[in-house]
Amino acid sequence: MTRTKATAVGFVAVLLWALLALLTVGSAPTPPLLLNAICFTIGGTLGLIWTMRTGGLGQLREVSWKVYAFGSVGLFGYHALYFSALRLAPAAEAGLIAYLWPLLIVLFSGLLPGERLRPGHMVGAVLGFAGAAAIITGGSGGFQLAFLPGYILALLCALTWSGYSVLSRLLGSAPTSSVAVFCVITAIASWGLHFAVEETVWPQGTLGWVSTLLLGLGPVGLAFYVWDIGVKQGDIQMLGTSSYAAPLLSTLVLVLAGVAEPSWALALSAALITAGAAIAAKSG
Repeated sequence: MTRTKATAVGFVAVLLWALLALLTVGSAPTPPLLLNAICFTIGGTLGLIWTMRTGGLGQLREVSWKVYAFGSVGLFGYHALYFSALRLAPAAEAGLIAYLWPLLIVLFSGLLPGERLRPGHMVGAVLGFAGAAAIITGGSGGFQLAFLPGYILALLCALTWSGYSVLSRLLGSAPTSSVAVFCVITAIASWGLHFAVEETVWPQGTLGWVSTLLLGLGPVGLAFYVWDIGVKQGDIQMLGTSSYAAPLLSTLVLVLAGVAEPSWALALSAALITAGAAIAAKSG
């Protein structure tokens, strides 16, 4: 697979993550760890079925336990930190801090063998972050000391996902099918934590179950497999910068669905993110 094609495949994850907010709203009032458990069970099971049908089970036995530990900690850690951060701090500010991960990917990728961090990548990433800030905060908002624990967890969330994405490049020999095992282990951990700390509230009605099923198939399923291909074989700096399209597209989806109202912050965000992605693409 060419570098350009792998980058395009990786960007499919960004498109799928744009549906995360809408489907999460539809899955309410299911608590986050239970939702995590259900979705990763779906994503992991389908991944194992695909691996079995393509004859890749033998490859899984050859993968080091260290790779499985790394991938599982990355997937579970990111989601556990994200959900916890949004419980301890306002969603806008915590979400903005968590969305430092695309910028961190661009920065950390310069340390990878064979990669070179160009000024255009940095400019594009900063513009993308400004666009994400505009859309997540709605053009306003402020940080309060009382919510510091939530902000810290959000920062750890950004570091976890950016570190997972960049270090995945060093695991290039591990097959993408190993992501199925990451998902299964994450599901098991989520089930255990759910029963330990949450009250069980299953998805309600047709809308709740359809939303949960689609989450497991897409944003918390297929997205991780295509992202794995992108960060291992594609232009990781371009992927990092273009990932700022996720909060923009997510908001557009919410507007089209009637869940959110259009605003000037949305237009400003679109301009900044588009400009950032264009500059990064030209640099690459």
